[in-house]
Amino acid sequence: MHNPASSTYRGMDRAALDVAYNNRAVVPDWEGYLARWRARSDVVYGQASARDLAYGPAPRQRLDLLLAPDPQAPTVLFLHGGYWQWNDKEGQAFVAEGLLPRGLSVAVGEYTLAPQASIDDICAEARAQVAFLAAELQRRGRRPQLLLCGISTGAHLMACALDHPAVRGALLISGIYDLEPIRLSSLNDAIGMDAGAARRNSPLHAIPPQLPPVVLAFGAEERPEIRRQSADYAAALQALGHRVEVLPVAGADHFSVLETLADPAGVLAQRMRRLAEAVA
Repeated sequence: MHNPASSTYRGMDRAALDVAYNNRAVVPDWEGYLARWRARSDVVYGQASARDLAYGPAPRQRLDLLLAPDPQAPTVLFLHGGYWQWNDKEGQAFVAEGLLPRGLSVAVGEYTLAPQASIDDICAEARAQVAFLAAELQRRGRRPQLLLCGISTGAHLMACALDHPAVRGALLISGIYDLEPIRLSSLNDAIGMDAGAARRNSPLHAIPPQLPPVVLAFGAEERPEIRRQSADYAAALQALGHRVEVLPVAGADHFSVLETLADPAGVLAQRMRRLAEAVA
């Protein structure tokens, strides 16, 4: 068991952790991905049912809706990644390209970034989005059944909201489920977590007694630490009797893995559809 008071994690010091969690360094075209995703998202927003619905008073406490024709369809709530300090929903709404044709409604959420918000506050915003979306769907005459989805830190934040009663399943992609290595890395300079905040906001260490089915996906070519985070979280869930599946996506890295959610025929879009069918 890792000692939170230590300055190393699994034998890695700050410099080694910076390398282990630098997903951009091993994807030469990462900036190209972000540019293409934003352009595709702009097109997707032509189908939006609602933009910038406020789930709280802060500027980034907002989400967008892209509703399927069927009011009984489950809704996927997707949160973007960016180590709690980068990106926005407008850059990753393109994932709806793979989900809307599968008959699923999509909500794309956003949250306040560090250092403007603490990790406690950001995690609270994730839970607030889930509660708001469930109520908003009901208000619109829609079935308030949610499937949570996110990539990287978006996956972490959705893992923090799994126990809401409206949540029927989750597909979490390349997530961070133990925040201690992030606390010890330079990524924490903007976030400002202490050991207590890292521990209480780590899904690995805060597993509720009741959870819906969870799929933990990641690119098979991702950093070893990213793959290990999912494996360790899966083992912890399994040990408590929860339904969990580990899904490595062959040939995918931390960026290209999201393309398989945005493609109706992609591995993750198909898996999300099967998850929706299982809870229908």
